[in-house]
Amino acid sequence: MAQDIQSKEKSPALSRALAAKVSEIYPDVNADILTTKAIDAFWPEGTHRRKRGRTPGNALWSQGDALLITYGNSIVDGAHKPLDLLNDFLRRYLRGVINGVHILPFFPFTSDDGFAVTDYMAVNPQLGDWSDINRIADEFKLMSDLVLNHVSSQGTWFNAYRQGQTPYDKFFFEASPDDDLSMVVRPRTTPLLQKVETKEGPRHVWCTFSHDQIDLDFRNPEVLLEFLRTIRTHIDNGVQIIRLDAVAFLWKEVGSPSIHLPQTHAIVKLIRLLCDFAVEPIVLLTETNVPKAENLSYFGKRDEAHVIYNFPLPPLILHALLSGTARNLDKWQRSMPPAPLGCAYLNFTSSHDGIGMRPAEGLLSGDDQNAMIDTVKASGGLVSMRALPDGGVAPYELNTTYFAALSRTFDGPDEHHLDRFLCSQTIVMSLEGIPAFYIHSMLATPNDTDAVERRGMNRAINRHRWDYEALRALLAQDDTIHAQVLNGLKQRLRIRQKQTAFHPNATQFTVRTDDERIFGIWRQSLDRTQSVFALHNVSKETVTLPVSTLNIIADEDWRDLLSGDPISKNDVVLAPYQCRWISNAGH
Repeated sequence: MAQDIQSKEKSPALSRALAAKVSEIYPDVNADILTTKAIDAFWPEGTHRRKRGRTPGNALWSQGDALLITYGNSIVDGAHKPLDLLNDFLRRYLRGVINGVHILPFFPFTSDDGFAVTDYMAVNPQLGDWSDINRIADEFKLMSDLVLNHVSSQGTWFNAYRQGQTPYDKFFFEASPDDDLSMVVRPRTTPLLQKVETKEGPRHVWCTFSHDQIDLDFRNPEVLLEFLRTIRTHIDNGVQIIRLDAVAFLWKEVGSPSIHLPQTHAIVKLIRLLCDFAVEPIVLLTETNVPKAENLSYFGKRDEAHVIYNFPLPPLILHALLSGTARNLDKWQRSMPPAPLGCAYLNFTSSHDGIGMRPAEGLLSGDDQNAMIDTVKASGGLVSMRALPDGGVAPYELNTTYFAALSRTFDGPDEHHLDRFLCSQTIVMSLEGIPAFYIHSMLATPNDTDAVERRGMNRAINRHRWDYEALRALLAQDDTIHAQVLNGLKQRLRIRQKQTAFHPNATQFTVRTDDERIFGIWRQSLDRTQSVFALHNVSKETVTLPVSTLNIIADEDWRDLLSGDPISKNDVVLAPYQCRWISNAGH
């Protein structure tokens, strides 16, 4: 590696590539000058970079990777710093099972549970400080949020904008109420423009999400440079995965949808280029909760995101387990391309937000979606809406913990809640990609309806804060649902991390079983030595499959990795919601 590292004085390959990206985004700006500024922002004095950029490959991740998604204060006790408690929880309960953690925005903020940032360079003192972040990053791959579409209306940047202070006087996107904004795509129903008083008089600023979240204007290259400095600060504090929050909305143009614009993709490519020349192994993740084709576009030509979220999974897996049929999940999976070389999917069922319904568009019928909504409501969940260009509204997300959502099916409650939930998370482990688990899925957290009432926000239902002493008492009792879920998931993850067929880029085929109650996939290791047939019964019925439906090599011994049972040469039986990982012996 030493020969690939150099100081930042000269790097013709980087400078040429970066200048081309700069020219594409800012054609009216001197590309050479801006390229130099970008390099100085990303590699300040005393830092080093690679002579050559990393080429796309599959070495940035393995079957041993699994992520926890959590807030910095999902665990509290009223006495210790929440980040210290999180560190203790990770080491005490998840060491050797989970090797990465996405700590949702841990910066000072004013609303939206961290996504209205006031200072990108500081840790929220109510959580801890950079030393606490460093301790977590010492043992776990750390993911941080780059909330780059908007900032807090009460932060330093926006206050300086209102006072006309340079450079912030040109940091925010302005529009007029007379502009044609009918095509704008956004996930909220609040007015898009907000009138504010400034030193220069009244202005209308763009607010994609809320009036406390003011959209930045990336037409000003100084905004981009500020975020390059922010990324460097994160990297220097141990961050290895950069999550580009709400990146699809980054570039705005009046009279356009202002989503997925070419300049947005070009900015992602520019950031990726810099990351590829970083000495540190940095993975770029885009958060684009949109239908499949739009989401896949952020892989680019292996020159944008390393990883994208597999957003259709949460609604499709939920529908399969509520309806008892994997028909829609199976149909979608058959149409999914493998991630390109050097790229991967991030598979999950739940996060800090709700279960997104936009990615289900075209995949689930209106009747299917309505049945899901009714069932989630019957389990105590809620529904949030989004604005449509014609002035109407549509379901945007289901607000519920995933565990609570699976407490019943379309037919009502039954005795299979635990097995049904474990099945949902096992599907996530089986698929091509990197699995990620929200802390409230790992802990079987119920809906926090009190928090919804107290905070007046639907998403609070899935953002419970556990008292650490009470949580530890529950996890110490093997018969609690929280201990059963956590231990069940840990057991499966330990098995998974030993299987080369579960490498994020290992080959994947959808298995045809002719039984819609079974969702089956065939994984094969990169060196073709191991196969795993991952079968998931999404129904409350016992299902018997002829072994002949699987492409099992006759002269090898096959065993279920989850139960340890040998596989007969005739039939495979799956109990209600049972999962089997059938693999050739010796693995």
